[in-house]
Amino acid sequence: MTHPVLHLEQVTAERASGRGPVRVVDAVTLSVAPGELVALMGPSGSGKTSLLHVACGLLAPTAGTVSIDGQPMSPTDRAGWATARRRVIGVVHQRLDLLPGLDVLDNVALPLLLDGARVRAAHADARQALDRLGIADLAAAKPVELSVGEQQFVAVARAVAGQRRLVLADEPTAALDTVAAERVVEVLAALAAAGTAVLMATHDARLGSWADRVRDLRDGSLDAAALDDRSTS
Repeated sequence: MTHPVLHLEQVTAERASGRGPVRVVDAVTLSVAPGELVALMGPSGSGKTSLLHVACGLLAPTAGTVSIDGQPMSPTDRAGWATARRRVIGVVHQRLDLLPGLDVLDNVALPLLLDGARVRAAHADARQALDRLGIADLAAAKPVELSVGEQQFVAVARAVAGQRRLVLADEPTAALDTVAAERVVEVLAALAAAGTAVLMATHDARLGSWADRVRDLRDGSLDAAALDDRSTS
């Protein structure tokens, strides 16, 4: 039996606030299998970003287990999580986090280079990812020379470059118009069709039609009433 690439089992997480710890993820159980695009939907403040941060090791859970490729990940194993983000998990952050001193090609290739890939191979994978998004002509540009929408495309390209088995996309279409947004989601859907597990957080209900499953998040908890019954396949 094939393991899910991502499995969260009764995961709870908190963030600090001026009033003390605030529970942002509440007893969430969720799996994403190879070849599956799952849409995580909910309004701003529902906990989508926190849940994705737990799924990639940027926020340690206070309870529950996160497993990648069937292996439980220790919340305190920073090196293990860093390796997973370089080799297994591609992440599209809301803040984009592009490095201003690098051109687009090296921004996209950076996780591969940090993992020891040869420059030529990393650049080839980066160019392929840029081409998927239709922005290969931006390879030599610096982030400051790009529009916000173009920067969003570069961040998506970085997350999908190389042999990613899991892509976590946090509002990947937030800065895009309808046509551009559909292009991004089409790329994510194509990745899933080719065997990648994709978890996409969005508040845009129109994008749910691309997903194999839709899960609704409210106040850090998955809507038990929905329980994956909003499949669009």
